[in-house]
Amino acid sequence: MEQPNPVLTAIIVDDEFHGRENLRMIIENWCPEIRVAGTADSTVEAKLLVQEFKPDVVFLDINMPVLDGFDFLGEFDDREFMVVFVSAYADYGIKAVKAGAVDYLLKPVNIKELKLTVKKLIGLKKKEGENAPYFEEEKLVIPDTHGFNIIDLNEIIRLEAEGSYSVVHLREGKCRIVSKTLKDFEDSLPESLFFRVHKSHIINLKCVKEYSVTDGGWVRMSDGSKVEVSRRKAAEFVKKIKSGLRSV
Repeated sequence: MEQPNPVLTAIIVDDEFHGRENLRMIIENWCPEIRVAGTADSTVEAKLLVQEFKPDVVFLDINMPVLDGFDFLGEFDDREFMVVFVSAYADYGIKAVKAGAVDYLLKPVNIKELKLTVKKLIGLKKKEGENAPYFEEEKLVIPDTHGFNIIDLNEIIRLEAEGSYSVVHLREGKCRIVSKTLKDFEDSLPESLFFRVHKSHIINLKCVKEYSVTDGGWVRMSDGSKVEVSRRKAAEFVKKIKSGLRSV
């Protein structure tokens, strides 16, 4: 019987060698939908693997020295991977849910339960692709539970991260709350018009009214809001603004 091609890329994080290799072996033998790109014995090494492979899912142990699994997740402002906790302890279930985990598997890993988890991961990946906001000509299409909203790009003043949601601030004080991260919008909006000035903010460059380097750097938007500009983004922001404006 022909095996399906891998659908998801994964990394395994566990400080115990046996734990890492046992899960890798089970996945390779029983879950051909997943390709294990790498394994890590610490959260420090895991972060490097995430940067290198950009996995769809991280199978993550909780109890590890120095930084535990929850500390590892706290290192990411915009988490672009799904998380499955794999632990010998059942005590962290509620905390795992609050951390946004897709599932929680107990060691030793049960093959049937793992296969159900993989099915859930594939379903979420497919839904994510279908429900991503996308740019169409001069409008942004944002799916919601009842269909979708179509927003004129010129109506958007800024977008702000709010946990796992994003708040789209519009003209006339209106706003839309969307269950998507800023990263989803950053990948969809045209770079010529929108710029991410901070981990928590994307702004419409046409709506910038003032820029100041005081207090670390900030912009005043057309709705009167004051948005922080991170030091890392300041030079690129100034260059982008000046390239589209006439100065004296």
